[in-house]
Amino acid sequence: MRIGLYPGTFDPITLGHIDIIRRASALVDRLVIGVAINRDKGPLFDLEERVAMIEAECAKLSDLTGIEIVAHPFDNLLIDCAKDVGAGLIVRGLRAVADFEYEFQMVGMNRALDDSIETVFLMADANHQAIASKLVKEIARLGGDVRKFVTPEVNAALEEKMR
Repeated sequence: MRIGLYPGTFDPITLGHIDIIRRASALVDRLVIGVAINRDKGPLFDLEERVAMIEAECAKLSDLTGIEIVAHPFDNLLIDCAKDVGAGLIVRGLRAVADFEYEFQMVGMNRALDDSIETVFLMADANHQAIASKLVKEIARLGGDVRKFVTPEVNAALEEKMR
């Protein structure tokens, strides 16, 4: 069984994330969405809220693709998380050259830690290249409309959080 791991903070999950999840599910038999606990980033949504949003969105994708997609919180090294879930493949989404520079360093470190786990980069769809959770939160915080960047359910959660 080919198991892939798509890690991130997903604070909140965006249409860009969902696009990468949908496309990554074509590469594997099971896709694990690694939800980084990452207390240092001070997420807007707590871990349980982020996992619930991911599970709700991924249930729809699982129904469409027939691929098992599950959320898995983690707070250890990414390479150790991959081992924990049995992933032989780490999926990373890229929006721009700046993303690649950071990801390139991460791949080098991960390969030094365990060279049996491959990393695959998926370029963001042109319609989603500008979407970043950080920017979505900032727009929502300032009263802007983020419906172009998130699902209606995530939009409702953001509106509730901003009240």
